[in-house]
Amino acid sequence: MARRSDHSREEIKEMALNAAVTIVDEEGSKKLTARHVATTIGYTVGTLYLVFKNLDDMVLHLNARTLDDLHQWLLDRRIADATPQQQLQVLADAYIDYAAAYTARWNMLFESLVSVDNELPDWYLQRLSKVFGLIESALTPLTNRQGQEAIVQAARVLWAGVQGICTLKIGQQLDLAGGQSTKEMARMLIDNFLKGFSGECR
Repeated sequence: MARRSDHSREEIKEMALNAAVTIVDEEGSKKLTARHVATTIGYTVGTLYLVFKNLDDMVLHLNARTLDDLHQWLLDRRIADATPQQQLQVLADAYIDYAAAYTARWNMLFESLVSVDNELPDWYLQRLSKVFGLIESALTPLTNRQGQEAIVQAARVLWAGVQGICTLKIGQQLDLAGGQSTKEMARMLIDNFLKGFSGECR
């Protein structure tokens, strides 16, 4: 394929990420290769690597886009004037729905981190923090003496549980959970977590 110069680096990056999203959504993450993306957008693999360091770097940028998408998805489904418990349940339900609707991209958020050798860059961590920030905001009204660090830790612990429930659903292993639905399990988790968390905050 001849080398082209029709687009700027930023335009090529945007085209590549759009193509990567389509490939993952329609064909699965195993079909995501530099050659497949390059062919889809009409450029060479060499040109693609002028924009991204390597395939892992492209996947990291794809995951960042997924986090942005997930953040907006959760934000759009929050309920005004809801209690902290209701807000957390809404966020958990929305998170489960996102994982079900965009399973391949959701899986990549966790699978691809194994192959990242260095620490995650700040621009990626900022996107991750925006997602956790929604959970932290819902937990904050339940505290009176605990500092921000405790709230941050609580949000991550709680969402690790919701994450586990999602993993059961995606892996079709919900029979291990006694026949409860994914969202019923999440509600039970949140209810019991908040009882303990609220008690610690008194």
